[in-house]
Amino acid sequence: MQVRVAGVALDASGQHVLLLKPIDQLPGDGMVLPIWIGQLEATSILVAVEQAAVPRPLAHDLMRSMLETLGAEVTRVEITRIDDGTFYAEITLVAGGRPLTVDARPSDAVALASRTGTGIWVAEAVMDEAGVPDVLTETDASERLDEFKRFLDDVEPEDFEG
Repeated sequence: MQVRVAGVALDASGQHVLLLKPIDQLPGDGMVLPIWIGQLEATSILVAVEQAAVPRPLAHDLMRSMLETLGAEVTRVEITRIDDGTFYAEITLVAGGRPLTVDARPSDAVALASRTGTGIWVAEAVMDEAGVPDVLTETDASERLDEFKRFLDDVEPEDFEG
């Protein structure tokens, strides 16, 4: 099923959670797929989703630039399976007229898809196994967006060095 980034949240222990939601479901209805990710990956996804300016390209910006330079196009990303609590994803690209599939972490696949405008998919079996009822309200989403905008206002170029 095709999904969209519904948000990136913090769980009770302060860990970042990527929330993927089927594109045909409204906030607060249906299911959402939570995937725990690292802070850097969360920032990279939020920067792309919000189309925020950063002082230097992040790793996923570099990936997009490299693919464009090589004439490759990302055509699809998919969260393909979950095994012992670990999610797996694939990035499908076309390079030189040839389709290629690359193994990826879901956070990297979603961050790249968010930069290239590529559709994000989740295998039905993954949503069936790990999806949870969506209880997010518009107020929750608005508060999280405001929190991220405050983060962007306070971030310094040195925070992205590496």
